[in-house]
Amino acid sequence: MPVTTVERIAAFEGETVTLRGWLAGRRSSGKLHFLQVRDGTGTIQCVTAKADVSPDVFLLADHLPQESSLEVTGFVRADARSPIGFEIGVADLRVVQQAAEYPITPKEHGPAFLLDHRHLWLRSSRQHAILRVRAEVVRACREYLDGHGFLAFDAPILTPAACEGTTTLFPVGYFDETAYLTQSGQLYGEAGAMAFGKIYCFGPTFRAEKSKTRRHLTEFWMVEPEMAFAGLDEDMDLAEDFLAHVVQTVLANRRSELAALGRDTAPLERVGKPFPRITYAEALEILAQKGLPVAWGADLGGDEETALSSAFDRPLMVHRYPAEAKAFYMKADPADPRLALCVDVLAPEGYGEIIGGGQREDDPVVLEEKIRAHGLPPSVLDWYVDLRRYGSVPHAGFGMGIERCVAWVCGLHHVRETIPFPRMLERMVP
Repeated sequence: MPVTTVERIAAFEGETVTLRGWLAGRRSSGKLHFLQVRDGTGTIQCVTAKADVSPDVFLLADHLPQESSLEVTGFVRADARSPIGFEIGVADLRVVQQAAEYPITPKEHGPAFLLDHRHLWLRSSRQHAILRVRAEVVRACREYLDGHGFLAFDAPILTPAACEGTTTLFPVGYFDETAYLTQSGQLYGEAGAMAFGKIYCFGPTFRAEKSKTRRHLTEFWMVEPEMAFAGLDEDMDLAEDFLAHVVQTVLANRRSELAALGRDTAPLERVGKPFPRITYAEALEILAQKGLPVAWGADLGGDEETALSSAFDRPLMVHRYPAEAKAFYMKADPADPRLALCVDVLAPEGYGEIIGGGQREDDPVVLEEKIRAHGLPPSVLDWYVDLRRYGSVPHAGFGMGIERCVAWVCGLHHVRETIPFPRMLERMVP
């Protein structure tokens, strides 16, 4: 007798199969018990008829607690009323473990309660939909980069210095020294680009930001492509093509999950090239017209990003921010050294920056000056300057936060739902 999964059930129509899973819900109607059984690939209704099973099995099916683990054996039959088009007529039922009283009930629970029970909340249909979209986003990222000549390149998690500012570092004891959890794989990615031409890093990154906004986590995942012989224009072209591919792939493969989340896909359908591109100076003009004046030189906050993106129907690229507002490794614009050759991609619908990148400084003398100006330790970054001493070339790249991208694509209010176990300012358990 074949053992199958819900997602493969159509291949066994008219056959008797065994399905292993958990009881997601149960209701009774006289001589019938309807068991909703999920196995991780989907949920199917298993109909237990009094006439088809032993009295013991029929009684058992009427008293099983939610999330009990089961093995159901039964006949696969088509059912037009079923969301998946099939159901199982139960012939036998074996309980692997009868669950204790499940703490998550159909009533409304607050975010704190659900986060305390995150290990169980992951079993809900909503979390299944979100995390399947996340997996699709990750797959699409790798698919695009692998298919466009980028080599997967692993950067270390433990680093000796800051990449994005010394105030957001998590220190870690490293034998007799202090190391830090990585803020980005970019610096190491640049070494990879000088060796292989085009690479991408993909992994967890950490920022000790004391922020409680809906857009921030202290641990998140980033995909970071880096290209040799490339400048800001090539970087923006890549970011545009890459993001459009990710969104269109999710639309092609995960519409049912987006529908389960109630996501209006119309805004996602409009995510196609070209993306509008404006300078930082033009962004300030737009914000002033909207009654949100920003002093020249200041970075843009969440409110400003939301106001800017509301004027466009697809992701917006804002480039050439003031150099003083950006990281030490950004190259200055030769046409105006006050500006950095950088770009932020702002998602529509108020989701803010999802991509940040730009052209890197390729002159060793200038880079050393910037390292000193930012108060970074030259000794631990000498290897990074070395990249400019041996065959330096213009190079560029960007980083995209997976969680912010997933939050936008799914239409979620908070990034905490976009990763299995979120880490936030006041949340490290479970």
